[in-house]
Amino acid sequence: MRTRITSMLGIDHPIVQAGMSWASSSAALPAAVSNAGGLGVLAAGPLRPDDFVRVLDELSDATHRPYAVNIPLYRPGAAEILDAMHGHRVPVVIASQGSPKAHLPRFRDIGATWIQVVATLEHARKAADAGVDALVVVGTEAGGHPPASEVTTLVTVRRVLQEVSIPVIASGGVADGWGIAALLALGADAVQLGTRFLLTEEATVHANYKAAVLAADVHDTALVGRRDLPIRGLRNAFARAIFDAERAQLAQEEYLALFKKSTLRQAALDGDVEWGRVELGQSAGLISQIEPAAAVMDRLVRELDEATGRLRTMAR
Repeated sequence: MRTRITSMLGIDHPIVQAGMSWASSSAALPAAVSNAGGLGVLAAGPLRPDDFVRVLDELSDATHRPYAVNIPLYRPGAAEILDAMHGHRVPVVIASQGSPKAHLPRFRDIGATWIQVVATLEHARKAADAGVDALVVVGTEAGGHPPASEVTTLVTVRRVLQEVSIPVIASGGVADGWGIAALLALGADAVQLGTRFLLTEEATVHANYKAAVLAADVHDTALVGRRDLPIRGLRNAFARAIFDAERAQLAQEEYLALFKKSTLRQAALDGDVEWGRVELGQSAGLISQIEPAAAVMDRLVRELDEATGRLRTMAR
């Protein structure tokens, strides 16, 4: 299947693996996805600069296909990470949580593609006006940091497509080829999947984390931390404590201290899935097994073919 994104990035399939802190902060998962014809994404968020350079070297050795690096521009040490990305001539940058304007010229000079993650129409407009090459548009079903407005992927993506002309990668609520087909039919040029690739053998998170996500149904997630930067996470002890604090109208300083007491690392690396932040999307309820990323890619492509073939049979 050829879309503006597959042509722009040189990938075989309109499938992007989301950059997920810890889960894709090693070379294994992004390399497997890229080697299978999608776009694998290394998550730089939790990595120290020296560790990032080491993992980036490992990824470059593990695949000769296009790959991306995801970087939250607000993170401490972002400048050093961006310098390393530039020095390694990273082919695709997927940036979030910050303005791309200051960084675009030098990455253009090395031929890199810059994709900006947005969750609202306002941010989509700003990123497009800044000159980014494409957008990842995230709806409320997604794990991590979806829009606090709770506007769905279906509506958010379509609204952005009404206003911008650059390619759009839709993200949120998709775990199979049928969902990919739906968002391509909506007008997206590719689809980003996170939770589906979290539940792969290559994802480098604790077994407890994977087990908790695998056991979750579509109704077992919630937006947690609405008074700060909310996450979509599991309804665990941490989430319930935050909900109680909101109901009690806890003072903001105390509320933020409680919210920041728990971390993603606590769940992803230490395996504390009760008090750590177990970030996952609603699509966890659509997934029934942990398997190799290459097998996931193969199934996604086959299901996409089935779904698009079904649509063709409806044409008169």
